[in-house]
Amino acid sequence: MKLSIVSTLYQSEKYIDEFYRRSKLAAETYAGESYEIIFVNDGSPDNSANIAIEISKIDKHVTVIDLSRNFGHHKAMMTGLAHSSGDQVFLIDSDLEEEPEWLATFAETINNGSDVDVVYGTQNNRKGGRIEKLSGYLFYRLFRVLTGIDQPDNIVTARLMSRRYVDALLMHKERELNIGGIWVITGFKQSATEIKKHDTSPTTYSLRRKISHLVNAVTSFSSFPLVFTFYSGLVISATAMGFIFLLIIQYLSHSSIPSGYTSIIASIWLFSGLIISFLGIQGIYISKIFMEIKQRPYTIIKEIHNSGGKNV
Repeated sequence: MKLSIVSTLYQSEKYIDEFYRRSKLAAETYAGESYEIIFVNDGSPDNSANIAIEISKIDKHVTVIDLSRNFGHHKAMMTGLAHSSGDQVFLIDSDLEEEPEWLATFAETINNGSDVDVVYGTQNNRKGGRIEKLSGYLFYRLFRVLTGIDQPDNIVTARLMSRRYVDALLMHKERELNIGGIWVITGFKQSATEIKKHDTSPTTYSLRRKISHLVNAVTSFSSFPLVFTFYSGLVISATAMGFIFLLIIQYLSHSSIPSGYTSIIASIWLFSGLIISFLGIQGIYISKIFMEIKQRPYTIIKEIHNSGGKNV
């Protein structure tokens, strides 16, 4: 099979029909009849799954993977990729903020003989308001500084990938996924294409979720917070020893105990807060170890629907 188109569904019922029609046309133009469209229903609370299943009954090219609950966007994408069989895989969101017609543009780059395995989209100007743009700006810079992974700014889901790259991507088996970092560390030659992402639906990422996403991304790829904790402890210890030495000199020179209960209380609060924070950082890593060693599947498939209404 020449091409697989993989997309996830979550609150997507308004977009599925148009997305399907446009994806089908783009696939047929590029691959003829040698293609498949895979929808992964990530526990969507609306009618997304039923709409996609009805499409799969009349089109043999369409497969719907219905997950048992919502596992998250990244895990749903990896599940779709694991079930793809195309020589090339086009990963794209189904909310039409990304255009299925980008397939032709990406394919032109990946097939030009330059040995490119991945063509992905990036936004020159991030969509959304000032807070959305500022949070995105801070995320990418903090991620690069704290992990050392050169993840490009404002990447989008849409990307065309070779089979060997997808197979390599699926070798990552961790349960706590940050797919953006995995895209980068998998390697191979990758090429960016500037696109304009549309604004068709409100973001489902609140500020709390964005902060949680950053913490998960950093702790998934870097031990920097632990190293920072160690060196911070050394600095604090050295500072405390220096202050104690200063107090001893002051006592010997003035024969009196320095006063200042306020500074003592402030110091206790400061160091108590630091201790709790550092323990929290270590706790995050320990929790990740706890999740990984249990080897739970990162998604559970309830049913797979394909042509003719046959359920697998």
